[in-house]
Amino acid sequence: MLKVNNLSIQFGKRVLFDEVNAQFTKGNCYGIIGANGAGKSTFLKILAGELDPTTGHVELEKGKRMSVLEQDHHKYDDYTVLDTVIMGNRELYNIMKEMDALYAKEDFDDKDAERVGELQVRFEEMGGWNAEAEAAALLSNLGVPEDLHYVKMKDLEPKVKVRVLLAQALFGNPDVLILDEPTNDLDFETVAWLEDFLANYENTVIVVSHDRHFLDAVCTHIVDIDYGKLNFYTGNYSFWYQSSQLAARQRAQQNKKMEEKRKELEEFIRRFSANVAKSKQATARKKMLEKLRVEDIRPSSRRYPGIIFEQEREAGDQIFECENLSKSQEGELLFGRAEFVLQKGDKVLLLSKDSRATTAFYEIINDRLEPDTGTYRWGVTTIRAYLPYDNTPYFQEDMSLVDWLRQWAKTQEDREEVNLRGFLGKMLFSGDEALKSVKVLSGGERIRAMLSRMMLQRGNVLMLDEPTNHLDLESIQALNNALKRFKGTVIFTTRDHEFAQTVANRIIEITPGGTIDRLMTFDEYMSDPKIKALREKMYAR
Repeated sequence: MLKVNNLSIQFGKRVLFDEVNAQFTKGNCYGIIGANGAGKSTFLKILAGELDPTTGHVELEKGKRMSVLEQDHHKYDDYTVLDTVIMGNRELYNIMKEMDALYAKEDFDDKDAERVGELQVRFEEMGGWNAEAEAAALLSNLGVPEDLHYVKMKDLEPKVKVRVLLAQALFGNPDVLILDEPTNDLDFETVAWLEDFLANYENTVIVVSHDRHFLDAVCTHIVDIDYGKLNFYTGNYSFWYQSSQLAARQRAQQNKKMEEKRKELEEFIRRFSANVAKSKQATARKKMLEKLRVEDIRPSSRRYPGIIFEQEREAGDQIFECENLSKSQEGELLFGRAEFVLQKGDKVLLLSKDSRATTAFYEIINDRLEPDTGTYRWGVTTIRAYLPYDNTPYFQEDMSLVDWLRQWAKTQEDREEVNLRGFLGKMLFSGDEALKSVKVLSGGERIRAMLSRMMLQRGNVLMLDEPTNHLDLESIQALNNALKRFKGTVIFTTRDHEFAQTVANRIIEITPGGTIDRLMTFDEYMSDPKIKALREKMYAR
C-alpha cells in the first residue's frame, strides 16, 4: 500500500533518519512512537509529501488516495465548514464545484451538457451524491453541531476547528490515513468515538499520539523511532511497553538461563494475546501476537524519568472541604455549588466539560483567585504541592535550573547543589543540562522542572492540572506510575484516558448545576447511564 525506500534525512550535521525501509499495509494501524525530537512529525510530513527526504523516496500504490490531518488551522478560513470537510477528497470537491459552475451558467450549451455528463459519471463512482450527508455525519459525531456546518472556518473557535479538520481527514474513506496527534482538544466522549471508528477502519492508518489508551484501542503495530531507524512491533502500545520492560529486566539479569528467559517471554506473549480488545482488528491482532517470535522482542533504549513523590509527613484525617463554591467568567457560570470533602488517600479525578472551570477551581483553592461565593478550608497538617495549567510565571527570570529549583528548598541540605542536581537528574536534566537557563526550556522541559519542584516540596497533597500536556510517552508513563504508588492524597485533571482510569479512585465533576461525586473508576463513571443523564441535567441548568 505505502512503501518507504532507502529514506534518509539530514538537517545540517544531524542525521534524523538513515537508510530507512518500511512498508505499511492495508487493514493495519501503525502507532509511531519515539522520544521528543526523534522525528515522529517529520516522518509523517515525509510520508505526506510535505517534506522532501535527503535521499530515498515514498511510494503510494497507484490509484490509492492519502489523507492527512491538516496542521495549519488557518488554511481553510475562507471556506464553510461543510466544504472544508468535503475538500478532504480534493478530486470529488473539484468535480462538485465544476458541476455547480456549469449549472450556474446563463449560456449553458451542448458542450457544457456533455461535460456535465462526464463529471456526473465520475461523481457517482466516487459516491458524490452522499458526500454532504457523510460530511455532516462525521461533523456531528465529532461534536460539531449542525448550526455550524455552513459557518466560515475563520469564525470558529480553535477547538472546533480541530474537529472540523479531523472530519476532513476521515472523509471519503481514504486508502491511507495519516494523523498527527488527532486526540488533541477532544473530550473523552469524542475520543471514544474516534477509537471505535479507527479500530474498525479497513484501510491503512499511521498515527502519532501521546494518548496511550488511544494507541492501545486502535493500533495493530507500534513503530518505534530509535537511532534513526524504524523498529516495527506487533501489538499495541501496552504490549510494546510491557514487553520491552520485560526484555530490559532480562538483559540486566545476565546469569539467567536462556531457556528460562524464553519461557518467561513466551508466557507473556500468550497472556497478552488472550486479552486483545474487541474490534474487527482483534482476531488478526491476536493471530499476529501468537506468531510473534521471542527474538522479536528487544529492550528499548528509551530513558524514563525517575519520579518519586515522598511525603514530608503523613497528613491527619482533615484534608480539605469546600461549601457552595462558584465562579463565573465574563458573565458565564463556570461551576456552581461545588461541595465535597477530601479524605486521606483519595485520588480524585476533577472533571468538567469546560477546562476553564477546573483551572479556576485549582486557582481558587490555592489562594490565587477569589470565588464568587462559598468557602474552603485545608487541614492544618496538609502540605500542598501544585502543578498549575499555566506555568509561564515560574520561568520569567534568567537563571539556571539549579538556582531556579533552589527557591523551593526548605532545608539547608536540600539547598546544596548536589541534592538539587539529584532531583533534576531524576527528571533527565543531567550534567550541563542542569545549568541551562529556565527561559529557554521547552514546554515538556518546563513540566519536568515543575515535577522536580513538586518532588522537592514533599507534599502530602498533590494537585495537578493537565500534567500530561507537552510530556512524551516515557514521562507520562513515569508520572502515571508515580501517582499510583503515592501514599498521600491526589486531585488531578487530565485528558489522558489511561491516566484517569489507572490513578483515580474517585470522580468529582464540577458543573454549573452543582457537584457530582462518586467513589468509582473513570470507566465506571463514564459508562453509567444514570450518571450520563445526571450530567446532561447538570450542564443544562
